[in-house]
Amino acid sequence: MKAVILAGGTGTRLRPLSQLFNKHMLPVGRYPMIHYAIDKMKEAGITDILLITGRATAGLFIAYLGSGVEFGVSITYRIQEEAGGIAQALDLAKPFIGADERFVMLLGDNLFEDSLERFANQFELQESGAMVLLKHVPDPRRYGVPTFDASEQTIIRITEKPETPDTSYSVTGIYFYDSSAFDLIAGLTPSERGELEITDLNNAYARSGKLTYMVLNGWWTDAGTFESLHEAAIRMMARPSDAE
Repeated sequence: MKAVILAGGTGTRLRPLSQLFNKHMLPVGRYPMIHYAIDKMKEAGITDILLITGRATAGLFIAYLGSGVEFGVSITYRIQEEAGGIAQALDLAKPFIGADERFVMLLGDNLFEDSLERFANQFELQESGAMVLLKHVPDPRRYGVPTFDASEQTIIRITEKPETPDTSYSVTGIYFYDSSAFDLIAGLTPSERGELEITDLNNAYARSGKLTYMVLNGWWTDAGTFESLHEAAIRMMARPSDAE
């Protein structure tokens, strides 16, 4: 299984820091945020990684990560020339992913406790389709929220920031896809903000009954605000591997 890590975006909620640095290079504990995304892939035995970022900050990632050899992985880079949505960025991975390969995609500002290994192993057993990782949250109205089928085995739709959520789960920025993702992206229509949305891709899988899910047990945060960045730093500093 290969991995795609998205590390672009403007990081508007982290300004003015994100005006100086790509948010994925901001410090979280002892390391830049992107360090943990690479570390999670290596921990799960996923060592062939594509990192997608913008032109302006690509040099920062190359300077820190290089080829990935120091991390025990192999890193390839692709540039998203202009913002067009998460699904549009993912489409840049098509040449990297083989015709019949499965892969995991991680939004680089997602920091979490669980190992991805068991989720990757479970997805390999799935006949086809996609799988998203969920997390129980106190206020799901802030996130994409799943609606389950009657058996609660699959997701029938995901609703972004619903006023009345169907469940108390958030869709995290951790996704597993088969190679049909790229055909589905080709059929997407840009949203009102002119972007190809990852929720629309997930809902395309859901409409065909091929969107499954698993739930994270440990802590999770999308470190996209000052509060969540601070929380993530405290948690990372408490890790035995990071403690002095």
